[in-house]
Amino acid sequence: MSNNVVLYHAENGVATVTLNRPDQRNAINPEVCDAMRDAFDRIETDPDVRVAVLTGAGAMFCAGMDLKAFAGGAGDTILFGEYGFGGFVKRPRTKPVIAAIEGAAFAGGFEMMLACDLAVAGVSAQFALPEVRIGLIPGAGGAVRLPVSIPRVRANEILLTGTPFSAAEAADWGLINHATADGQALQTAMAIAADIASNAPLAVRHTLAIANRALAENDAAHWPANDEKIRDIAQSADAAEGARAFIEKRAPIWQGK
Repeated sequence: MSNNVVLYHAENGVATVTLNRPDQRNAINPEVCDAMRDAFDRIETDPDVRVAVLTGAGAMFCAGMDLKAFAGGAGDTILFGEYGFGGFVKRPRTKPVIAAIEGAAFAGGFEMMLACDLAVAGVSAQFALPEVRIGLIPGAGGAVRLPVSIPRVRANEILLTGTPFSAAEAADWGLINHATADGQALQTAMAIAADIASNAPLAVRHTLAIANRALAENDAAHWPANDEKIRDIAQSADAAEGARAFIEKRAPIWQGK
């Protein structure tokens, strides 16, 4: 993996992929995108791997896009490289992926969780799509997937306010499978992964494909418009101002352009 920004381990049919930039809240930069593509290439091509767990090192699952990298001109690479944000959110997959969340999954981090097939989180974990607060849109799948995952009014509140919500709420709305004791999300995800890995691999693959077919059709229908909007807004004055304000720890001054 590139510079160890993503760690990979496979054992007993389960691959563990760990975002490994804890000092940067596991924010996604171009190097992470490359390493994620490499990791899931290995998962898809290794016949001994039957299921994967995606997690984050340190106190946070993922804070989303690295805004310093975005402000430095890497936005296109992070958002529109192969397989979309993080080299992951648009990736066609044949094997199930379980997200194991501790701390928080914000912005693109939450959208990476939405791209997974199952999710487990520590009870203190928080989730949010705060892009509107920094002049961007949830363009890595949040606006595409969330409204078909939970009731529309709930989705709209999350998308339009950027307000964080809890693991208990996420479990109640069906966004995660389990809210565990803090520090136990990975252990619980690994137990689910072991159960899946013990089943017939061909049956698991075909069952997953059938279960995800309607969601895949929805994604295919909406990604083009999603990408057009995020390309436009990523080049806006407000998006540049939002990133600068975040880095400088001040309130943004919006121009509406």
